[in-house]
Amino acid sequence: MVKSEMAESEVEVIHSWSAPRSLSTSLMYSFAQRDDIEVLDEPLYANFLRVTGLDRPYREELLSKMESDGNKVTTDIIFGPGRKKYRFCKHISKQRLQGLTGDLMKKGKHFILIRNPLDILPSFDKVVPPSFYELGLAELVCIYNELRETGKAPPVIDAAELQQDPEATLRGLCDDLEIPFQPAMLKWEAGPKEIDGLWAPWWYKTVHKSTGFEKPRKYPEPFPFSLYNLLEQSLPLYKMLRRHVKKKSSLLSSPLPTPDLPVPANEKLLAWVGDEIVPRDSAKVSVFDSVVQGGDSVWEGLRVYNGKIFKLEEHLDRLFDSAKALAFENVPNRDEIKEAIFRTLIRNGMFDNSHIRLSLTRGKKVSSGMSPAFNLYGCTLIVLAEWKPPVYDNTRGIALVTATTRRNSPNNLDSKIHHNNLLNNILAKIEGNNAKADDAIMLDQDGYLSETNATNIFVVKKGRVLTPHADYCLPGITRATVMDLVVKEQLILEERRISLSEVHTADEVWTTGTMGELSPVVKVDGRIIGNGEVGAITRRLQAAYKKLTEGSGIPIPNYVKT
Repeated sequence: MVKSEMAESEVEVIHSWSAPRSLSTSLMYSFAQRDDIEVLDEPLYANFLRVTGLDRPYREELLSKMESDGNKVTTDIIFGPGRKKYRFCKHISKQRLQGLTGDLMKKGKHFILIRNPLDILPSFDKVVPPSFYELGLAELVCIYNELRETGKAPPVIDAAELQQDPEATLRGLCDDLEIPFQPAMLKWEAGPKEIDGLWAPWWYKTVHKSTGFEKPRKYPEPFPFSLYNLLEQSLPLYKMLRRHVKKKSSLLSSPLPTPDLPVPANEKLLAWVGDEIVPRDSAKVSVFDSVVQGGDSVWEGLRVYNGKIFKLEEHLDRLFDSAKALAFENVPNRDEIKEAIFRTLIRNGMFDNSHIRLSLTRGKKVSSGMSPAFNLYGCTLIVLAEWKPPVYDNTRGIALVTATTRRNSPNNLDSKIHHNNLLNNILAKIEGNNAKADDAIMLDQDGYLSETNATNIFVVKKGRVLTPHADYCLPGITRATVMDLVVKEQLILEERRISLSEVHTADEVWTTGTMGELSPVVKVDGRIIGNGEVGAITRRLQAAYKKLTEGSGIPIPNYVKT
């Protein structure tokens, strides 16, 4: 053999971290096919057994044949010289114990391999009984966070992606590791293999039959429900890591790219769900909740100005009225809801320019179905606070179109109940979106003006301010506030039926709502309103409304103006 082929030199180490039963051995076989890599199968295993004292069928043999001093393994074996450019080290996360040299994590390139506990747990107990500790998912999360804090967040790949599209997944991983992909990684000869650890006869029987990454069964085996509690404990950790997977396969469709948020600061926020505050991605309700089963919920929109919640008492009055109209039971009391709102805002540091979506569902059901008799857990309270400026252009104005979808009649579903079943409004909004308008006007059953899909509406003609009766439309709290301001500004207010032609020929039009405040309308169905600019009365009332929001509202406890 040529001397240069025998010479050993410093190698670049690639660390693979995973839980057991995660296709880590298949991935080790894949890397072993490369012509520039040598592999080590769980080099820290003996140290793990020595330190923990855990029993395994092969414990004594392993301790007698493998180096069990973890720091020696790290220095002399993992980072020792080699004959190839790279060394691939397959690690099981729980084998990273306290006391190991810091070089283990500081040196080399690291990546994390994850697998859904639904797929791991059914086959886990072939050698040892499954447990939270044996799974090692908590340690896997710790490894990810420790590496991320050094400024080098490790790539994360999911075993499901390896099975569905091994070449694309391996190419992506190689790119992340800054090594060239080699097609040889896709196939290998059946085992056993010389690179196997001596524990292979107990753990590797299935993988020894493989010659590549195989697609999973179309239909998995039934889950052993004796492990249900362990699944509940481990699944959130898997999901936490899966958020960092670049490419995710889906049973239903190809995943969409991550969208940009209207307000990027809302990517990280805290929401109240049920009886606790949770991060955005954990803010979920049960599939048995009535809001999922039938849109059976009531809600309010609230705005925060200068450390105060505007019209909080009025919104709570309407929330309780809506809940009573729908015969909700076990409703939280007023003080409890206020405390949830205050705590959510304080935790988020939201004291101005914020909007709250306050929802109260009928609650979780004991079984899926329509009947409220199934709702035996009490109501579910949701406080969703976001950084959100007014959602319309209140300086230059907005454009509306008239929808063919008519507003619900009180004969069908009374709009005075502020409920979450918004399909009537959503159908109108779809028409508005298709027409590239900001919103859509909805008429009542007789063809008279009702409201838009999201707001109340006002019309000015010859100095008179007109707004529809609250027969079909929601009697909005911002609507009532603006009506009071109209009177205080000594303008003439008329609440009456308004035909669509009166809107088209109006001098001014505006909409009102908590989310958008007072929004001027400059075009309706292609007709220019007035001279196409924000009208004088509109500006006058906008100023009055702004002054009112600056000086009134329920103070948020502990708010200190900066």
